[in-house]
Amino acid sequence: MKKLLCLYLLLALCCSCATTKNNATDEEVYLFSYFKGNGDGLHLAYSMDGYNWMALKNDSIFLRPTAGNDKLMRDPCIICGGDGKFHMVWTVSWNEKGIGYASSEDLIDWSEQQFIPVMEHEANARNTWAPEITYDDKNKEYMIYWATTITGLYPETQSAEESAYNHRMYYVTTKDFKTFSDTKLLYEPGFNVIDATIVKDDNQYVMFLKDETREPAQKNIKVAYSENLAGPYSSAGTPITGNYWAEGPTTLKLNDTWIVYFDKYRDHAMGAVQSTDLQNWTDISDQISFPQGMRHGSIFTVTKAEFDKLK
Repeated sequence: MKKLLCLYLLLALCCSCATTKNNATDEEVYLFSYFKGNGDGLHLAYSMDGYNWMALKNDSIFLRPTAGNDKLMRDPCIICGGDGKFHMVWTVSWNEKGIGYASSEDLIDWSEQQFIPVMEHEANARNTWAPEITYDDKNKEYMIYWATTITGLYPETQSAEESAYNHRMYYVTTKDFKTFSDTKLLYEPGFNVIDATIVKDDNQYVMFLKDETREPAQKNIKVAYSENLAGPYSSAGTPITGNYWAEGPTTLKLNDTWIVYFDKYRDHAMGAVQSTDLQNWTDISDQISFPQGMRHGSIFTVTKAEFDKLK
C-alpha cells in the first residue's frame, strides 16, 4: 500500500523534500522533519491542516547522528522515493566536505548512516550545508543539492563578515545512493546563496532559496524558476519574506495556496508566508504553531497507517 501511494504521489506531483500537494486526506498525514539545538538528531512533527504542527514522541529523537567526524544532524530532508522508501540527507558538520544519508521503510528503523563526500574532490571547499533531495520521475533518479563555499570563487560577492562564507549551490545525481555523478554547479544567482529547495509545479520547477548576502544584509527568501530540474534557473525575484532574517524554506501546497515555512532564526521562532500565484505573498506567521525550539527541515506525506506506527 505504501509503495503504491508513494508512486502515485511521485507521478502526480514529483515528490520532493518540500512536497507540494492538496489537503491531506483521511488516509494521509503531513510530517515535518526538523532538528533542535546545534543538530541533535531527527525530530518529527505532524499536522492535518498545514497550520498546527505537533511533535511526535514528546519531541524525542527518532535518529541520532553517527555520520561524519562532527556527528551533527542539521537540516534533515526526507522524501518518499521512487522505490517506496524514505530517503534522508542532512548536514553532518559545519566544515566537512560531505553530507549524511540514510533510508528507512517506516521512519523508525533506519539503514546504516553513510557519509557521502560530495565536495571531497575540491581542495578549497569549506563546507557542505543544508542538502536536499528532489526525485526526477522523468529520468528515475534523485538530485541531491547543497550550498558550498569554495575559497577564491566569486570575489565580487565576497564579504569579510560571517567568516567570509560565500556560497553557491551544487548538485549530484544518483539512482541508488551508491554511485553518484560528478559534482556540478546548480545555481549561481550573482549573490551568496544557501538553503535551496525545489518542487515541481505543472511544467516548471520552483526553487525557494535564501539570499545570504550580509552587506547590505538580505537574509531573506526568494524564488527562481526553471523548465528543467537541473536548470538553468531564472534570476531570483524580490523577497517573499519580511523585515526579519529567514532561512531553511520548505513548502506545502494546500489546494491552490502555497505555504512556505522558514526559520526566523534570530527570533528563535518559525515563520510562514502564503500565496495563490507565487507572486503576491502574505505573512501568516501568527497563524501557525510549531513545537518549541524547532529548527528548519522539510515537509513530506505519510499514510495514516504509517503515522499510527510512529505514534
